[in-house]
Amino acid sequence: MAHAPKPQPSDFSRHIETIRRFNRFYTRQIGVLHEHLLSSAFSLTEVRVLYELAHRHELTAAQLCDELGLDPGYLSRMLRTFESKGLIQKKPSPGDARQSLLLLSAAGRKVFSPLDERSNDEVAKMLSSLSPGQQGRLVEAMRTIEDVLGPRPRNRPPYILRPHHPGDMGWVVHRHGVLYSQEYGYDERFESLVASIVADFIDNFDPELERCWIAERDGEMVGSVFLVKKTRQIAKLRLLLVEPAARGLGIGKRLVAECVRFARQAGYKKIILWTQRELHAARRIYEQAGFRLAGKESHDSWSRKRMVAETWELKL
Repeated sequence: MAHAPKPQPSDFSRHIETIRRFNRFYTRQIGVLHEHLLSSAFSLTEVRVLYELAHRHELTAAQLCDELGLDPGYLSRMLRTFESKGLIQKKPSPGDARQSLLLLSAAGRKVFSPLDERSNDEVAKMLSSLSPGQQGRLVEAMRTIEDVLGPRPRNRPPYILRPHHPGDMGWVVHRHGVLYSQEYGYDERFESLVASIVADFIDNFDPELERCWIAERDGEMVGSVFLVKKTRQIAKLRLLLVEPAARGLGIGKRLVAECVRFARQAGYKKIILWTQRELHAARRIYEQAGFRLAGKESHDSWSRKRMVAETWELKL
């Protein structure tokens, strides 16, 4: 009798297991499972509290509970221990008589300083075994985790647009090659096309009539678009890209809007663009901006499957 196939875990279940595996790996890496951190008399949580008191001015116990996610009773017992050892001092809060302001004493700073240095040494030791490229990947991965899971200030702009800088063109070519291969199966011929477009843009750049906009989020490049001259009356919109992690913020729509605004300002009469029928999100953005489909043709320029290229235009 044949057995039924074993059900495969969903993507969500695999994500859960991946995160739990990473947590197990990283707690071993930084020594959290050891009884005392950094071969000291203190636990990870105790060192974390000492760190906050060393680097922040006049915190309250309530603030420490909120920011570190600690149980008030557990923190209270810890602070009493610190106080009995002369590591912290308390003084009344001028704004709330029920609260005390916590400060690291001179003795506390003397105890914490070697712990802080030892922690730096441990990280330096870990990094020294990695190449500069591996160090960059590690730091970028950590920054991504912090960005995705951390709180976002309410008034912080989600992204900015800026003109192109040296080094940006390499990113544009690289990310087009990677993303379009991952998402649509385009081969290296597409990357070659992108490279020729950006090279032509740099070699023949006319700042009065052409622009490149780079979208940045928290200092990282997450999108791009180009407006280039076809004729004195017609501009071409090219290489619209938004990173997957930054989609949903309206970046693509804003990049296209900037192209339209600049084209009108520069005196163009029309904008044209060339895209593929399968790029549904981009096509919606173009349509919402007022572009209309003007023509189409089939081809297989950078894919094993037959594709349909579309020309869209917007009269200004």
